[in-house]
Amino acid sequence: MDRKLTWYIFAGMVLGVAVGYAVHVGVAADSPMFEYITKTFKLLSDIFLNLIKLLVAPLVLSTIVVGIAHMGDSSALGRIGVRALTWFITASFISIALGLLMVNLFQPGIGAPIPEAAEAAKMVGEVKKLDAWEFTLSIFPKNALEALATNNILQILVFSIFAGVALSAIGEKGAALVRGSEALAEMMLQITGYVMRFAPVAVFGAIAKVVAGSGLAILGTYFELLVEFYLSLVLLWIILLTMGWIFLRAKIWQLIRYIREPLLIAFSTASSEAALPKMFEQLDRFGVPRRISGFMLPLGYSFNLDGSMMYMSFATLFIAQAYGIELSITTQILILLTLMVSSKGIAAVPRASLVVITGTLAQFGLPVEGVAIILAIDQFLDMGRTATNVVGNAVATSVITKWEGMLEVPEPAEMELPHAPHDTPEHGKRGLDLPVGE
Repeated sequence: MDRKLTWYIFAGMVLGVAVGYAVHVGVAADSPMFEYITKTFKLLSDIFLNLIKLLVAPLVLSTIVVGIAHMGDSSALGRIGVRALTWFITASFISIALGLLMVNLFQPGIGAPIPEAAEAAKMVGEVKKLDAWEFTLSIFPKNALEALATNNILQILVFSIFAGVALSAIGEKGAALVRGSEALAEMMLQITGYVMRFAPVAVFGAIAKVVAGSGLAILGTYFELLVEFYLSLVLLWIILLTMGWIFLRAKIWQLIRYIREPLLIAFSTASSEAALPKMFEQLDRFGVPRRISGFMLPLGYSFNLDGSMMYMSFATLFIAQAYGIELSITTQILILLTLMVSSKGIAAVPRASLVVITGTLAQFGLPVEGVAIILAIDQFLDMGRTATNVVGNAVATSVITKWEGMLEVPEPAEMELPHAPHDTPEHGKRGLDLPVGE
């Protein structure tokens, strides 16, 4: 993320708190003026939410199709690819299951002072309950255009998977459609960049509205959510590093020392892309051949977003709790499985988690406007989840390298070497340009 945009978001938050509190104490809550002001605040965040909804279908369709169509490129790695995907799926399941456990344990949304929560809960009514048979049937689209028009994210995923596999199978005959999908993905990423520039204004409107209605009490809810989310991330780090220790043993502590700098870059910028060049360099020094890291990191940045997995489970269930909507454990599991599947392949999208959460809330009939609540502090949550994504991918890359018996003798973590011993044509170059992102 652009550093200027980050500061603009912070400024929007501060200004939103100040203006919202001024309205809270200075304007009678039952006056027409109060209603007019809060509707204006809500309009700012609603515009952003509508634009996010606009992105869901074409983003998921184009990125999944392109990703699967190009999966054949990694088939030469055979066993490494299978092991990598097995690790990624296992880590994703652990992350999202831990998020489910922790958000139910902490229940940060219970009692949140959201003025319109009761009205929203009435509008939602009883959350649609599907048994396993109904849920399975609902995944498969009978009309691809209908799925796209209604933002049915699961059905879009199924169609995208079929399309991607088919294009990969027909080879050159489908090249034009693959290029078209790549162009669509690039166009949507560009549009996403435009939409995200409105984020500071949307953050201002979102936080000003809730503070105007709830006073500064909502800040306590936000603080509680932040603390409990970061505690959960710490627990996830312990689990991931323990999994790494099983394979790397004492080298896991060396790995932590080697990735300190990319970790700090990821946390401060909330961008995995910003940390990627330094990550390649430090993994080189740790002893990971570039032919392994050059495959593992791009794949991992799409399929191994452990921090984002936990965040999406936390945020989705926090919204349901804040609106007083009861979700059965079966429904929660179905929601989290939907999040797990639908998040794959759109890692290059800025604020991809918000896009996935929005689509999933709509899929299960939950109040999409709840995204505006977490939008106010999403930047702080994003910093933690991005750093966790970096840790998860560093551990995964090192473990697979060790598993393959290819981990080399490490170089000093802090030494600048003009030519690393394994920086050869066989391993690739440090300047390798790889399209990865959040």
